[in-house]
Amino acid sequence: MSIYREYDIRGIYEKELNELSVTRIGYALASKIEGEYVAVGYDARSHSPILFEFLVRGLNAGGKKVLGMGMVPTPVNYFSNYQKWDGIVPSASVMITGSHNPSEYNGFKITVDKAPFFGEDIYALGRECEVMGAIPHAERNVTEINAVVRYVDFLVEEFQHLKGMETRIVYDCGNGVAGVVTEDIFKALQLRTQGLYVDPDGTFPNHHPDPSDEHNLEDVKKLLEQSGDIAFAYDGDADRIAVLTHKNNIKGDMMALLYSMRMDKPTVIGEVKCSQVMYDELERRGSKVIMYKTGHSNLKVKMKETNADLACEVSGHIFFKNRYFGYDDAIYATLRMLELIHDGIDLDGELAKLPQVFSTEEIKVKTTESEKFKIIDKIKELLHNPPASFPTIKDIIEVDGVRINFENGWGLVRASNTTPILVTRFESTSQDTAKLYEKAINDLIVIAKESL
Repeated sequence: MSIYREYDIRGIYEKELNELSVTRIGYALASKIEGEYVAVGYDARSHSPILFEFLVRGLNAGGKKVLGMGMVPTPVNYFSNYQKWDGIVPSASVMITGSHNPSEYNGFKITVDKAPFFGEDIYALGRECEVMGAIPHAERNVTEINAVVRYVDFLVEEFQHLKGMETRIVYDCGNGVAGVVTEDIFKALQLRTQGLYVDPDGTFPNHHPDPSDEHNLEDVKKLLEQSGDIAFAYDGDADRIAVLTHKNNIKGDMMALLYSMRMDKPTVIGEVKCSQVMYDELERRGSKVIMYKTGHSNLKVKMKETNADLACEVSGHIFFKNRYFGYDDAIYATLRMLELIHDGIDLDGELAKLPQVFSTEEIKVKTTESEKFKIIDKIKELLHNPPASFPTIKDIIEVDGVRINFENGWGLVRASNTTPILVTRFESTSQDTAKLYEKAINDLIVIAKESL
């Protein structure tokens, strides 16, 4: 059951994801899909095509036909749900990907009826697979579709106005699947680009495909210094982006502020880890802002519910409903960032105008699966009567864990939905004050742990 996560299914190839488990997943999933067709794509890992065949076997046995798109970025897989393929609109899609996990991992990101399949739906699917008997045989039924060409043509048409822009662009695909589409898009738009590690290679020979880790950005930073004006980096399945200038590593919340400059008072959703600067500045501009739970599935559902224009995670998941379909797409986010530059927006200049705060990276505190949520509950209880030395509390937000607003900043502690850790983050007008908030909350975590 450990492979069934909050947002997706993820595990180690052969040990956890093998012929038996994956065929069962396909067969169980088929019963959750009303329509006839499921679009399936996969990432660059060597075992992804093997898992594709296992999944197809299960889906076919469950009465579903598969639209096979081969190796694609995750956003192309999402895109397939909004297209007609010889008159067929898929009722669901599955992306076979280990995202930014090490090369021995793989997994499944599932969309049903254009909505994420996650949370209790995934856990229930897992329980069903655990007790499943023999699966009936069915003939292989796969129709190949060229989703890459359709996606590339769509984006090239949408961004014709960028054609031939002079900005020197450098980018790092990390040997993930972003390179399947970036070359064709950049070439068609006649952009001045230099790419690193563009060829997909699921062993990730150059560096880990996780742009939220500064160590993985070293090579693209060097290239930016030598011959670029702006740099982009992508995770393994290209649904997450890093944006770098000569002065800034622009996190997802600050990207949202920049993107919203070309929208008319948009509704913007941020996760609980987003800077207060983002929320305050958007409100100052007349936008509606919503703070919500971390997790790409949570944000997609909330976007649909609120008809929001834009959503973001600090880690670089950016979701556009404004002029797009409402899912996280790092390639589309690249072109929207280039559009800002094309329109004369000075990215560093705009960021320099914002209030200066000190924000920590995510700080992870190890715990156990059984204790992580209990610790959060205990912290909530302790905050009703905090220690005398605890900083003055202005208010507490409990939408996802505990975000405590203090006089000069905030602190967050939440349980990860995917790993046995607590995630903390702190922000203040000074580094010393942020450290003070960090110590106060860490002390509270210790008290909560000891009381269990």
